[in-house]
Amino acid sequence: MEEIKLNNLYTVEITGMNHEGQGVGHIDGYIVFVDGVMPGEQVKIRLTTAKKSYGKGEVVEIISKSPYRITPFCSAFGKCGGCSLQHISYKEQLNIKTDMVRETLKRIGGIENILVHDTIGMDKPLNYRNKAQYPVGVENGKSVIGFYEARSHKIVGSDSCDIQDPLSIEIRETFKQFIDKYNISIYDEETGKGLVRHIMVRTGFKTGEIMVVIVVNGTSLPYANEFIKEITSKVNGIKSIILNINTKNTNVILGEKNIVLYGDGFITDYIGSYKFEISPLSFFQVNPVQTEVLYQKALDFAGLTGRETVFDLYCGIGTISLFLSQKAAKVYGVEVVEDAVKDARRNAEINGITNVEFFAGEAEKLIPEMYSREIKADVVVVDPPRKGCDEKLLNTLIEMEPSRIVYVSCNPSTLARDLKYLCSSGKYVAVEAQPVDMFPWTMHVECVTLMSKVEK
Repeated sequence: MEEIKLNNLYTVEITGMNHEGQGVGHIDGYIVFVDGVMPGEQVKIRLTTAKKSYGKGEVVEIISKSPYRITPFCSAFGKCGGCSLQHISYKEQLNIKTDMVRETLKRIGGIENILVHDTIGMDKPLNYRNKAQYPVGVENGKSVIGFYEARSHKIVGSDSCDIQDPLSIEIRETFKQFIDKYNISIYDEETGKGLVRHIMVRTGFKTGEIMVVIVVNGTSLPYANEFIKEITSKVNGIKSIILNINTKNTNVILGEKNIVLYGDGFITDYIGSYKFEISPLSFFQVNPVQTEVLYQKALDFAGLTGRETVFDLYCGIGTISLFLSQKAAKVYGVEVVEDAVKDARRNAEINGITNVEFFAGEAEKLIPEMYSREIKADVVVVDPPRKGCDEKLLNTLIEMEPSRIVYVSCNPSTLARDLKYLCSSGKYVAVEAQPVDMFPWTMHVECVTLMSKVEK
């Protein structure tokens, strides 16, 4: 193997992609990651990082192009850290995601005899996000509002973003003009001084209701009434303007305290026929079109007949719980965030649903406690965060022996790990998996997987 040297030029065959959307290639067995390429391409790269076990390279020349390469639609592509797959045709992105789920289940979970369906994509994979979070900063002495560069906190400004609701761009630009006009100070991550940190826009796609959240390192916004007057006269549908207080030195965008400056403290939207109240801190899937597809698939996999007791774990504001309630005898939702549980109870109330009950607490603690009181589930749905399920929870599920476990995952790696653990008990088998493209033009993929109890 030749000695790998920084800044040297190398010709590399791209054979795969990693979870960040980087192409994966090798130099005599030495692994390298390259932005802006795809499997099947041969490229000349300059090695920009040379660690002991891997390197990173930048493209100098694309020697042979993939037939699936397209021209990116955004001028910020390659700088903005948002959409890393804009150079790949949408159909091929779906194929890549299907392969990634299948290979991850095999490599990490040792699961091969599972039916992995083709990833369900969107008919129109643009303007699909109902939430935009824009960092506010200063570049060369001027305010800038945009998105972070990949793997950095440098802000990239752009005139448009074709995956966002167009109105969020107009709101962002109006807010930028406001802070410039009134010389509102901007938060500096290094010093911890300055006021404005982020602006977040949430949109109800079916209701048209809009929420604007201004995140500040303080307790008030100067000239707030002037901003309210300006933005409400420019943009129709604004139902809520909220000041979110975040005075901590943290990468977490939102603080815990909200002050309503205008309108209500929430907006409403629908998933299917169900109405939800969404507050600034509510977790609500950002792609409402695909959320309906995802939840319908979870309901299909649950195989409910109307007689079952169902647990919905990591239930958030009760979105999946309400979907399950239409075909279940009883649904118990469990969520660690107390405010989300309050929202879930409210959402059940406004939809007139009486066969659901919500509990606040950690699923890994509450479910063993409920099981000890002989509250058992026939079907369990889990929708955990990226870190996956706690082992104690998985052990309780194995002991409880529900007939089906439906696992909704946003991270194929932890999904594979948890499925392996459940299968290793000898009580469950992974039957089928349905990837759903919730985030077109990125490597993220959601997946609904059905686990069935092994019949003895």
